[in-house]
Amino acid sequence: MNLDSKVPSGPLEEKWSNHLNDIKLVAPNNKRKHNVIVVGTGLAGGSAAASLAELGYNVTSFCIQDSARRAHSIAAQGGINAAKNYPNDGDSIWRLFYDTLKGGDYRSRESNTYRLAQISNEIIDQAVAQGVPFAREYGGLLANRSFGGAQVSRTFYARGQTGQQLLLGAYQAMMRQIHEGKIDYHPRQEMLDLVTIDGKARGVITRDLVSGEIKRWIADAVVLATGGYGNVFYLSTNAKNSNVTAAWRCHKRGAAFANPCYVQIHPTCIPVSGDYQSKLTLMSESLRNDGRVWVPKKKGDERPPNQIPEDERYYYLEEKYPSFGNLVPRDVASRNAKIVCDDGMGVGPTGRAVYLDFRDAIKRDGKKTIEEKYGNLFEMYENITGDNPYEVPMRIFPAVHYTMGGLWVDYNLMSSIPGLFVAGEANFSDHGANRLGASALMQGLSDGYFIIPYTIGNYLANNEIASTDTKHDAFNEAAQNAQGHIDKLLNVKGDKSVVEYHRELGQIMWDKVGIARNEEGLKKAIKQIRELREDFWQNVRVPGEAANYNKYLEFAGRVADFLELGELMAEDALHRDESAGCHLREEHQTEEGEALRNDEEFSYVAAWEFKGLNGQLEEELHKENLEFEFVELKQRSYK
Repeated sequence: MNLDSKVPSGPLEEKWSNHLNDIKLVAPNNKRKHNVIVVGTGLAGGSAAASLAELGYNVTSFCIQDSARRAHSIAAQGGINAAKNYPNDGDSIWRLFYDTLKGGDYRSRESNTYRLAQISNEIIDQAVAQGVPFAREYGGLLANRSFGGAQVSRTFYARGQTGQQLLLGAYQAMMRQIHEGKIDYHPRQEMLDLVTIDGKARGVITRDLVSGEIKRWIADAVVLATGGYGNVFYLSTNAKNSNVTAAWRCHKRGAAFANPCYVQIHPTCIPVSGDYQSKLTLMSESLRNDGRVWVPKKKGDERPPNQIPEDERYYYLEEKYPSFGNLVPRDVASRNAKIVCDDGMGVGPTGRAVYLDFRDAIKRDGKKTIEEKYGNLFEMYENITGDNPYEVPMRIFPAVHYTMGGLWVDYNLMSSIPGLFVAGEANFSDHGANRLGASALMQGLSDGYFIIPYTIGNYLANNEIASTDTKHDAFNEAAQNAQGHIDKLLNVKGDKSVVEYHRELGQIMWDKVGIARNEEGLKKAIKQIRELREDFWQNVRVPGEAANYNKYLEFAGRVADFLELGELMAEDALHRDESAGCHLREEHQTEEGEALRNDEEFSYVAAWEFKGLNGQLEEELHKENLEFEFVELKQRSYK
């Protein structure tokens, strides 16, 4: 496997512009001769489809939902980063780049991260032109607020609905092209396999989720924008439809899977309330601008929070990290919440929660100001918990949120399979071992609006795409493979539900591949996942039929893939014998409980190549060494 990152030479600030000057273009009259498949209609997929169609390509778009407006991108609440420096507080492209690289604990590709910071300003201009209703200051400039991992205010927002508003911008751009006839749009389709011909990605196999029909689709290139794999943990902040199937099937066709163990645990989520809960709800990180995080100093203190005096409160983030306080990065905040709860200072019925308190902010700025900033978030919290956060502190606890790992891509966002491009959270991204808050929207839109449209053109101009059709042997084999997988699931006829297996897998993952990992636990996890997977294929019960609408069958296919991915995640975490960002190996931490990297041995991207599945997952490790020309590697500190 060739892991050539194709990073351009030259100064960091000029790599992307020089690359744009050097790449080959497809002439307007030739663009209409090319067909491109885009799988996924969230921020990355929607913006990519709209941009490619606007340029003149023929685009076929697939949406797993009944509407692209339901993409999980709408769940992003707090904002999107950009280095506009409107508050005049010292921000710059370099500072955004450095904060992102440092936030990822120096485990991301330097050139990609800098490009992300560069493009950030263009994204804001694009969104404003589309009519995205960002909050504004009195003078008319767009407003900014702070997020974790930064000492400047660079996050643009639309109350607590930023993801939804940005998605509507991409959606309306996409719908315009659908009405123009440049996008052939197919909702309620799930990608089940990738088709490669002569080593190049040439199409996909999908299942119509209403009729159950297996369909074949051909193109000159494929863009995968299907999001992350956080639902492997069962309980996460992800929508229930979010899954790894499309990416995992591409992996089994030869696309390298990079850094699967890098999973972000978000510190600000509503805690688990019962054994049969199906998902968790995120409270935006923006709340940590004004909310203060604390626990009672006295272990097992069951007094209502408003009865606990100031000198008996432990504001642990403010005390441990005076420079950043409550705005430390997500991995740091999550680990510290776990530490105080493990020490017996947790609150709530389960003891697995901490307080996020707005008392002082309301006293300082007034209830009306806080309501204008966070009103819909406060309403959502009260609807779910029954508590009014204007009067009592929120209870929060970390939960699985975002995955930094994903399919390996080069500088052009092309995977190890030529012609297969991967955008947004589905690729191993620009975030290293931990994503800074308000950067998910930034990456999805930079990939879709400003990178993929250029780099796909370069690929098409440099490669001869052979003429073929969906009757090719490769399409026959892939369609049979997809149907065979479905038949196998339906023919087990066991007595245990899909949900039971998913919940058991999630518990293994959370306990042993969660906020903290160790060698013994990871080895146990691998063994338990293999046993659970074997039991799944002997005892799972998938009712219904293949040739109609069948949610049980949908979820069974996804859980089957999670049962394979989970083993690779544990294997990746076991092999990475260091701590980095969200990946905390308990054997490698400072005296203060911070992640302790090993740059001499692990300064690389771990890219896994699928070799087979025979009782256990067979994967070969490839390494892309990370070279830092412009930034000095340091032990990360937010004190």
